[in-house]
Amino acid sequence: MNQHLYIITLGVRDFAKSYKFYVEILGWKPSDSSNDDIAFFQAGSVQLAIYPREKLAEDAMIPSKGSGFSGITLAYNTRSEAEVDETIKELKSKGVKILKEPQKVFWGGYSSYFSDPDGYCWEVAYNPFFAFD
Repeated sequence: MNQHLYIITLGVRDFAKSYKFYVEILGWKPSDSSNDDIAFFQAGSVQLAIYPREKLAEDAMIPSKGSGFSGITLAYNTRSEAEVDETIKELKSKGVKILKEPQKVFWGGYSSYFSDPDGYCWEVAYNPFFAFD
């Protein structure tokens, strides 16, 4: 298998609410491939998709029930600690649930976490050991 990731799809409980979160709160632009059932957002070289949880589970032929930590986090990396602080401050002002306030972390960086409407954890981090474009 080619070591490449193309699309990350999040199964969401309320498509309209999640769509509003990604478009209006995060300011992401849906691609032309989006429709009433699924939204795609270009995220660098990867697409992030949101799709109704029940339909995604049906497609994968697995039960859709479950709660708690999903076992996945998504990360947005910044160029400085100050940018982490600014990003979290802006998200707070929009009513986004902050899971962990910005702070220095054990691996030598600086990070914070927030959640989307379905509880998916997003990390906002400054990693001095990685160079991002």
